[in-house]
Formats: sequence, structure tokens, C-alpha cells
Amino acid sequence: MDDMRIPTRDGLPASTITLPTGCPPTVLAALDAQFPQIGREVWAVRLSGGAVLDADGHALSADSTCRPGMRLHYYREVPHEPEIPFAATVVHADAHLVVADKPHFLPVMPAGRHVRHTLLTRLAAQLDNPHLVPLHRIDRDTAGLVLLSANPDTRAAYQALFRERRISKRYEAIAPPLPQHTMPFHHSSRLEPGEPFFTMRECAGPANSETRIEVVERGAALWRYQLEPVTGRKHQLRVHMAALGGPILHDPLYATPHAPATARDDDFGRPLQLLAARLAFTDPLDGRPRSFSTALRLTAVLD
Repeated sequence: MDDMRIPTRDGLPASTITLPTGCPPTVLAALDAQFPQIGREVWAVRLSGGAVLDADGHALSADSTCRPGMRLHYYREVPHEPEIPFAATVVHADAHLVVADKPHFLPVMPAGRHVRHTLLTRLAAQLDNPHLVPLHRIDRDTAGLVLLSANPDTRAAYQALFRERRISKRYEAIAPPLPQHTMPFHHSSRLEPGEPFFTMRECAGPANSETRIEVVERGAALWRYQLEPVTGRKHQLRVHMAALGGPILHDPLYATPHAPATARDDDFGRPLQLLAARLAFTDPLDGRPRSFSTALRLTAVLD
């Protein structure tokens, strides 16, 4: 694949776009048409700095000719990117897999305001491996285990574990008591994008999400739960717990379901009390059982 020839820049992998039918004839015009929110002047500066490459890794200029179907690689830049002052820990690393313990607030992938301060960017630089790719994602607000592919040649075998639901995922959460439900409890519902766009909501229709909920410790004000997602919908655990009347502690989006959810600045003193605690699966390469557990802990006091 041509992506293999694209170098990282300061540990940051390039993003890729395939130009559509009817694109303008020059690279600058095409990028401006695809990303009008960024601005033509910004793209001109990036092009002059060699931040846009063709499929062979050669830098393009503003007046380079382009065509529909052409792949462009570019390095994202975010002015005044917020710093995330927490470090991830590598739990395991071999020729095929990397397992990391992600702290709260750190995104898995570059997106929005976060480019350099992401798990992928930091690990690619730390391990000197530009081919790292997350095999799944957890929310930026959630801490815990993330599995990454380190080798493109074996990536598909590990991706199939998630697609075919052959991997066991266990989370820990701290939330208000749910005495009205007999535990363990299975909650199923239909989840669809909400408003604002970065949220999810339950709605009528056939269920497309399922979570198994168990109580592992009861306090006076809060309970500690074990959550096992059967499906892997965005924000599934957070939406399900809130819908049951036990929103996860310090959830900035779903703790008050009738209040409008908005983008916000991080409150590092109030991390979401949700932790990806364990991953277990049969290794598709050699058939051996593998299990990984987090070394992180939720900090809230139950009483």
C-alpha cells in the first residue's frame, strides 16, 4: 500500500484523503474545497512547508496538478492544542500487538483539537513504530486498556476478533445504586446519534446494543459495577447506565440526561469513573489464550 511509504512527522502519522470526482485541478484548490473551514491561506502555508504529500511520499506544491481518485497525505496541525498531563503505560508489546493503559482525558486517535496529545501519536513515537493502529477505541473520558496492532501483515486477524465478537471486554464503573434491578442485569436498547452530534441516545426500534451489568461492591451513596458490553456502540455503557437511573459518576454528557450536552473544558479533578479493566481472547495466530488487566484504579469513594 502507498501509505507504507509515508513517514511520520514528530511522531505524528499523516492523514489521508482521496479526491472526489469533480475536484479542482490544483492541490491547493482541491484541499480548500474539501476543507473550507481550515482556510486557503492555512493550506498554502502547509504546502510551502512540505506538509502535503503524494502517494509516493513526495511533497506537493500549491499548483501541483491533481485528479479525481488521487490520494493526498497531509499532517494535521492544531494551534494551541490542549495538553493532556497524564501518561499512558505500555502493558504488553510484541511483534504483533501493543496493549496500553490509557489515562482519563487522553484521546485514542487524533481528532478535533487533539493531534499530538493522543495515545496513538505518543505510542508511535515512544515505540518508533509508525504502523501502529488501534484495533478498537474507548472514549477520551474513559481510562484503561486499548489494544493496538503493531504489524500490518497480521492486523486483519486481530481486527476480526472485534468484528466477530470473539474478544471479552470487562469494564469497571462507579455510579449511584440501582436497587430496583435484580443483578446481574442485561440491558438492551436501540442507540442512535443524538443532539449535539457527539452524543448518543436511546430511541424506539429494534435493539442494537446490549450490556451485562453486575454489582461488585455496594456503598451507601455509590456502587461499584462490572460492565460487560455484548455490543460495542459509541458511548454504550454511559448511555445504558444513565437510562437505568444510575449515570456513571462525573459523566459530563449523560449524568444529567435532561440538560443539553455541550463540548466543555476538561476538569482533571473529576475524571469519569469508567475503566476498561480487562481484555481476553484466543490469539488468532497461535491459538493460545491471552488476557490483559489494567493497573489503573477508579478513585471515587463509595461511602
